[in-house]
Amino acid sequence: MHAYTGKILYVDLSTGASRVERFDETLAKEFIGGTGFGVKMLIDTLPPGIDAFDPRNPLIYAAGATTGSMLPCMASKFGVFAKSPATGLLGESYSTGQWGAELRMAGYDYLVITGKAKKPVYLWIDDNAVQLKSASHLWGKTTWEAEQMIRDELGDQNVRVSGIGQGGENLSRLACLINDHFRAAGRTGLGAVMGSKNLKAVALRGTQDVTIADPEGFMELCKELYERAKGPATAKYRTLGTPANMLTMDAQCCLPTRNYQGASFENVHKVSGEVLNEKYVTRIQGCSACPCRCEHIAKAKEGIHKGAVSRVEYEPLMAFGPYCGVDDMNAIIKALQYCNEFGVDAIGTGIVVGFAMECYEKGLIAIEDTGGLELRFGNADAMVEMVRKIAMREDVGDLMTEGVMRAAREIARGSDHFAMHIKGLELTGYDIRGLKTCALGYAVSRRGGDHQRHGSYSHDLSGKVDRYKAERGRGKLVMDDEDMYAVVDSLIICKFTRTIWRGYDEIAKAYSLVTGVPMTGEELRQAGERINNLARLFNIREGMTRKDDNLPPRVMKDPIPTGVAQGSVTTQEDLDIMLDGYYEARGWTNAGVPMPEKLAELNLSSYAALIGEEV
Repeated sequence: MHAYTGKILYVDLSTGASRVERFDETLAKEFIGGTGFGVKMLIDTLPPGIDAFDPRNPLIYAAGATTGSMLPCMASKFGVFAKSPATGLLGESYSTGQWGAELRMAGYDYLVITGKAKKPVYLWIDDNAVQLKSASHLWGKTTWEAEQMIRDELGDQNVRVSGIGQGGENLSRLACLINDHFRAAGRTGLGAVMGSKNLKAVALRGTQDVTIADPEGFMELCKELYERAKGPATAKYRTLGTPANMLTMDAQCCLPTRNYQGASFENVHKVSGEVLNEKYVTRIQGCSACPCRCEHIAKAKEGIHKGAVSRVEYEPLMAFGPYCGVDDMNAIIKALQYCNEFGVDAIGTGIVVGFAMECYEKGLIAIEDTGGLELRFGNADAMVEMVRKIAMREDVGDLMTEGVMRAAREIARGSDHFAMHIKGLELTGYDIRGLKTCALGYAVSRRGGDHQRHGSYSHDLSGKVDRYKAERGRGKLVMDDEDMYAVVDSLIICKFTRTIWRGYDEIAKAYSLVTGVPMTGEELRQAGERINNLARLFNIREGMTRKDDNLPPRVMKDPIPTGVAQGSVTTQEDLDIMLDGYYEARGWTNAGVPMPEKLAELNLSSYAALIGEEV
């Protein structure tokens, strides 16, 4: 094989031992890389039913199949996997920057970390040299401070670091992994898994070449893809970046506002992508082999948050802007900087703060709980301070850092009605009351309340379907989206460039040119289906049932109050219609369990015992 190193590095923090194992072309072809590798390794190595903070829960880094190559917007993406502290189900998150390519150049496709160190350590991988180094002096430092201190200590400013801040150290279920300053493997609480292992960071230096099976054919395809990636398909990302979505979502009345009390924001123009780029963006940068340069770095210009700096994307901007009723861009940038420094998921943390604000306004938490903060919608400074409290577990932050699902269980008194999560993961930036296809995608998402496993909002917002109508046929649409996204997240292709590709056949061609592993478009599609079915089996093994493919009560009972989508709600009846269609399209039972025939078709029969008596 080319591109792949064919090597898995195992590190046991309890003993300090490491070993390397090899894998073959069969695994590469059936599970591709990234998502596929992560899901397969997790279900094969994790004992069933253990707690996410058990030392046996592996923290798995997986490179994409084409990581380290020159394919545009694919060169450095990587995935991180473990049992999620947030959901108790499959934990997965993805990042980019430079770290992923460095893992492959160090000679590995997988990194599997188990056990727990007696004292804080960081893992240093320098090609074939693997060692644990003391991180006692790094514990309590922010991700930015720790990254720089590690580079200084190792004497190389080009060392790549993926690590945690105080959020991970304090086992926040919102904790994430930060690399390259502004890049995050943000969702499902995987930073807390790292923290539970007394592991501060993984530092890499790689000097090995990544070989290409067919260099000449590969370069021809790269030239074509680079031209497409500089064209209209990615214009939004090159100009305004994802914050361009802000005005669009508001106009479509699907912009979550004030913890889903509304779906449009009266001051949206103050936090639009246009205003952000005109007044706050100081530079635009990209990842390895990226012709798009979508990363918009913004700096606060005035007030008490002047000088704060952060990468700004639509989802976190939504979460700390309209979702919290805040229209102060300076405060939003500061909140995002805190998320990067303390290592907490910027999307989930913003949603948690919005939930806390509604609890405060309804009298469910008091000013004594907040440490004196007037935690009302629109209070920008209180919002910023809550990010710090969540990471540090101070005052009510000690409860809110557990996520809205657990916080609502503790607060009770009806707060579960407006706890906006699915399977324990806070919702992202699409009001799904008026986006029926997207609502189904959220409900069945293998990692919880999230659009990144399916992208099915595109059917609703493009007008290809009636976004206010529930139909069984939406199940097939979501299934197809999920299978394509599983392939995208296994190669790993940046989703911002997904539209430059011309279907499975062209993606399969790229895969074969890079790796030398023969692959057809249909084989690639089936690999995506295989990965999603295996992920479903993992979640079933960990206790998930059809009842977990659900939506928050507010989505099903509180209609959108104003705007073009006024009156929209996704009821339980709507969801059941679409769920039935989805399960049927998948070849699953009406309880959402893959049938033995489907597992045999996908070469997953060895996992059939996991479905037990569910079929």
